[in-house]
Amino acid sequence: MKEARKAEPRKILLVDDDRLVLATLANGLEQAGYAVQAAGSAEEALRVLAVELPDLAVLDMRMPGRSGLDLARQLRETGEVPFIFLTAYSEPDIVRQAAECGALGYVVKPVDMPQLVPAIEAALARAAELGKLRETERQLQTALSEGREVSMAIGLMMERRRLDRQQAFEMLRSTARSQRRKIGEVAQEVLAAAELLNIGRGQ
Repeated sequence: MKEARKAEPRKILLVDDDRLVLATLANGLEQAGYAVQAAGSAEEALRVLAVELPDLAVLDMRMPGRSGLDLARQLRETGEVPFIFLTAYSEPDIVRQAAECGALGYVVKPVDMPQLVPAIEAALARAAELGKLRETERQLQTALSEGREVSMAIGLMMERRRLDRQQAFEMLRSTARSQRRKIGEVAQEVLAAAELLNIGRGQ
């Protein structure tokens, strides 16, 4: 019997301009079983991100040059990498900025592994939940879009071929089945063909 494959370690991108903090936390996270990539600045982090996307980024909020907040805003725009913040500050304004950026967690320095690991695990779990929600939303949007196109194609066939709604739908479904395609794809073709015909007539 084959041995079960070990799960790949989760990849963490750690970004902090304090090299001692960076080395200490990176070592602690590796000991905790994560695959860690360390970056001493936002610019260095972006170079890492261009090569490989981590499962989570842990960002120092205040760094020389581009801040962790700036980097977080860029990550939020792409929506590909969830993140939490590390900071020496806990003022309400800083907490508000972190929340507005979409941070999944917030850890105040000085931080140790018993504090950081649960924050990372909670953020990874939340990121997985949000990913599922986004996928469900995408599927719903696709279904709604296909539904509109099918309805429009049925209406067009009713008008052009003088069919009732049920006859038009059955014709569309029969075509899709015979070609082993989705009914939405056939509906798109019907609408595209009608548009080309209208363009031809207009010339």
